[in-house]
Amino acid sequence: MAVDTPITLGLFKSYPEGSFLWIVNNINFQYFSILITLISAVVMVGVSYAGAIPDYDRIKGLTFSTASEEDRRRTRESWRWTDVAASLVVMAFIIGAYLYFRG
Repeated sequence: MAVDTPITLGLFKSYPEGSFLWIVNNINFQYFSILITLISAVVMVGVSYAGAIPDYDRIKGLTFSTASEEDRRRTRESWRWTDVAASLVVMAFIIGAYLYFRG
């Protein structure tokens, strides 16, 4: 973002072909999204390892791996038929979009 925004705003009018800014400006958006995904994953793992180990009593029940059977039971009991129906409708729209745009 720090590189792409000034380029998009036109702050850099010309730069030599093959330079870093030229490559960033001319990279296909699909490759750019892969690059950003990989950079984000590396940053997440790096920050995770750089921080202190979490207190598991404090995050108990917060993540899937720290949820107890009691947490899972309470979650399942909180589902209403409208929640399940809405989830099925959303899934149908997603599948419909995939089928429509499969090209």
